[in-house]
Amino acid sequence: MITVHTVLDLQAQITRLKAENQSIGFVPTMGALHEGHLSLMRKAKEEQDVLVVSIFVNPLQFGPGEDYDTYPRTIDKDKELLSQIGADVLFMPSVKEMYPRPLHTSVSVQKGADVLCGKSRPGHFDGVLTVVLKLFQLVQPHAAYFGKKDAQQVAVIQNMVEDFHIPVKIVPVDTVRERDGLAVSSRNVRLTPEERKEAPHLYQSLQLALTLIQHGTTNCDVIKEKMREYLKQHTSGEIDYIDILTFPTLTALSEVRGTIIIAIAVQFSEARLIDNVIVDIAYEKGEVSCIARS
Repeated sequence: MITVHTVLDLQAQITRLKAENQSIGFVPTMGALHEGHLSLMRKAKEEQDVLVVSIFVNPLQFGPGEDYDTYPRTIDKDKELLSQIGADVLFMPSVKEMYPRPLHTSVSVQKGADVLCGKSRPGHFDGVLTVVLKLFQLVQPHAAYFGKKDAQQVAVIQNMVEDFHIPVKIVPVDTVRERDGLAVSSRNVRLTPEERKEAPHLYQSLQLALTLIQHGTTNCDVIKEKMREYLKQHTSGEIDYIDILTFPTLTALSEVRGTIIIAIAVQFSEARLIDNVIVDIAYEKGEVSCIARS
């Protein structure tokens, strides 16, 4: 594995790979790697000739009072995992390298950022898209791999790629879960032992929503209220949001139909957890078909 820290060194590696007609799979991360990240990398290695990974904790996507300074940084462990999985290039820039001067231009999300996580984190997805666009420009990947756990992120990135005709295929990869259903996340380590026991109920609330739909409940407000009651009964966390939206356009619904996302966020004492399912809803002869994608 070749590790580079500067834009010039990365560009030299990309130029070499392109000259060799190697297809590039790209997985951008903020480090603190876990099985969820590794599943993206395995997928990229299956489909592309080489795997490029970035580790960069992007300050633009953290708001005031958020956990930028305390975000877990486990570089030695991350490098070991990347070597084991067979990453070809690791790009690990400093903040100064990525932002050598105050930005004169940035990306602003016009639709899809004022719901779910974006509703309580204004400017977050502007920061995400700005750094992702910069990384796409530098890495020039054939395909980039993102986890469905961060489904809103997947949606806004897909929309940016389509809006700007960026020549990269976005590949969403299914959420990796612990045996009890909890979505794997770098923030799970911040849960107290009691909260860790409660956390799987986030996924169970999503399963409750699917069961309700399969049994004929189509009103979004009714489904959300049942989920809220379940989470209040089974967790001590504060519910940030429960929502049902179209996907990937992320618009509001009154009745479930088409492709939707059912998403939740719960704030525990030291960790904010998110989870979701993306579902295809179809009606035939008065019966509802509910097929989960993640």
